[in-house]
This record gives sequence, C-alpha cells and structure tokens, in this order.
Amino acid sequence: MITPGPGVLSTAGVGAGYGYRPGLAYVGGLFVGNNVVAGLVISGVAAIALALPWLRGVLLFASTGYLLYLAGKIAFAGAEIGFIHADRAPGFWNGLALQPINPKAYVVSTTLFSGFAFLPQAPASEIAIKLAIFNILWIPIHLAWLWAGVTLRRLELRPGVQRGINLAMAGAMLIVVSLAVMSQL
Repeated sequence: MITPGPGVLSTAGVGAGYGYRPGLAYVGGLFVGNNVVAGLVISGVAAIALALPWLRGVLLFASTGYLLYLAGKIAFAGAEIGFIHADRAPGFWNGLALQPINPKAYVVSTTLFSGFAFLPQAPASEIAIKLAIFNILWIPIHLAWLWAGVTLRRLELRPGVQRGINLAMAGAMLIVVSLAVMSQL
C-alpha cells in the first residue's frame, strides 16, 4: 500500500497542485473506491470478470494505458511538482473513478483477502478484521502522501530538483505498473 502507485502518486500531485482541502476530497474518493475494489475482490466479481480472457485483456490494456499516461504526465511535467494540471482541482469523484481501473488496488486486495487465512472457521470475521486493518493502514498512508505533496508545494524547490523528483516518481510508477501487469499475465 505504501509503495508509489497511481493512488498515492496522484494524491501527492493533488496536494502539491491544490493543497489540503481538495486533496482531502480526492483521498475520500480514493478511500471509497479502494473499498469498492476490496468488495469486488471479496465477492468474487473481480475473479469472474478477470476469468474472461477478452475482458481481462481490455481492462489490462485500458488501465495500463491510463497509468502509463499518468507516468508520462509526471515525467514530462518539467520543473513543476504539482503535475496534476486542471482548471479545477480533482475531487471526490476523480478519486473514486481511479481505483476501479488501478491494477495495483486489485493486486493488494487479492493478496490480502485470498491469502493469509487465519480464521478459516469464521470467514466473515476474518474479512471484517482484514478490512479494518486494511483501512487503518490505508488512511494514514494516503494522508502522509497528501502531506508530502503539500510540503513539496511549500518548499519552492529549484527547477532541477523538481524535475528529478518528477522523474523519480514517474520511474516508480512505471515499476509498479510493470509489476502489476506481470502479476496479471
């Protein structure tokens, strides 16, 4: 959850570009979207959808394309840390829309909910405990990335340093996307 992926990198970008208030709305959307993804994994809907080779290919192609677009946008933002450019700040609905196409969200949820069984005699209790732990960790991690973005905005770093940060974030995104794609093949 803590590694750079679409959710945390875009959270840092919204924080750097727009500050705390819009960032909190965006994180709220990511939070709901992340729990929707967890519900899709827990219920088996994600497994059924991904079992259809043509649908799996379409979803993988679309999400990979979008995530590569985000990595490119970050990498080529130049000397601006606030790499999420728009006339209006991304809000709740933007965050909500990102998670269902985020392959990393599915990888994390699938790993957590299908592995590490510790209450096989009480699966509902196990799921409830895992959801609680998942969200207890998820919230401060994303708030920390929002804080990092807002802090970068306030630092007014030299253009070369800002470019280096953008390239490092884009590289991290490419690594995470590559790992997510490889786990789906």
